[in-house]
Amino acid sequence: MRRILIVAPNWIGDALLAQPLFARLRQKHPGATIDALAPPWTAPVLRRMPEIAEVIDALFGHGELRLGARWNLARSLRGRLYDQAIILPNTLKSALIPFFAGVPARTGFTGELRYGLLNRVHKLDEQALPLMAERYAQLAENPGEPPQPLAEVKLRVDPANLAAALARLGLSRAKPMVAFCPGAEYGPAKRWPARYFAELAAKLAARGRAIWLFGSDKDKEIGEEIVRLSGGAAVNLCGRTDLASAIDLLSLAEVVVSNDSGLMHVAAAVGRPVVALYGSSSPEHTPPLSHLSRVVRTGIECSPCYARECPLGHFKCMIELTPERVLQELDG
Repeated sequence: MRRILIVAPNWIGDALLAQPLFARLRQKHPGATIDALAPPWTAPVLRRMPEIAEVIDALFGHGELRLGARWNLARSLRGRLYDQAIILPNTLKSALIPFFAGVPARTGFTGELRYGLLNRVHKLDEQALPLMAERYAQLAENPGEPPQPLAEVKLRVDPANLAAALARLGLSRAKPMVAFCPGAEYGPAKRWPARYFAELAAKLAARGRAIWLFGSDKDKEIGEEIVRLSGGAAVNLCGRTDLASAIDLLSLAEVVVSNDSGLMHVAAAVGRPVVALYGSSSPEHTPPLSHLSRVVRTGIECSPCYARECPLGHFKCMIELTPERVLQELDG
């Protein structure tokens, strides 16, 4: 039986955009065992993917080399006798563990002079493969082969964990719930203003909707601001759920309004309609992979700039994306 090791991306959204690759590998190699080597903050989404047999924790922080620890982890993987490793990050250090582990076929894109560490090297044609998901999925093919259609992302929901999360947080399902994801790990330029989320929350609450805010510890302050500005129309769950519980709770949403973030991709993967707000980033590169998703953007000439903060200081790509415009999309 074929055994494949995936060196997973370091971001939640990117990990979800890699799922079409896993689906394609399953299609090409029925019965194969696909394991993923992933950091703890992306592991929960990989554990909910039906294609992944096991997730192996890579306990390295962003940018950490820790050569000795990588060598030790690679030695522990030697006995698994992987036939192939597919390395999704384009860094040199991400290719070290499969090389140290003696995996015979090591696949990835050129990047950071990884020749030798990789022996099945793809050259990236960004124009031919504009979507991040397309780029990952291409690594299932032999170098030079044409791309295949992308599968949609899909995560399993754990009913027992969902029930436990509802009880622990004291959440009621008496009203239809709309989820807001107001954070974005990359930076402020990807975040719709808190006052706009608050205005939208107040309007939806007046229509009999419950509003739940999802995010990490870093989003707690934004969540509290939305609660305050909306007059208490929203419930702030930012920092109160782990990622596994957020996956399950998002599956209850009537619709999800989200910045371009990891949770946007999570919401799409649990089959919920998503209204995705794009400013500094591009839906031509990292859209949610779901036919239920709708993208809202202003399309001004300086967008996308891909900056963490607005380089021009006016933030028009989000300021001009009004709550009325997003409400129209929700009503459409």
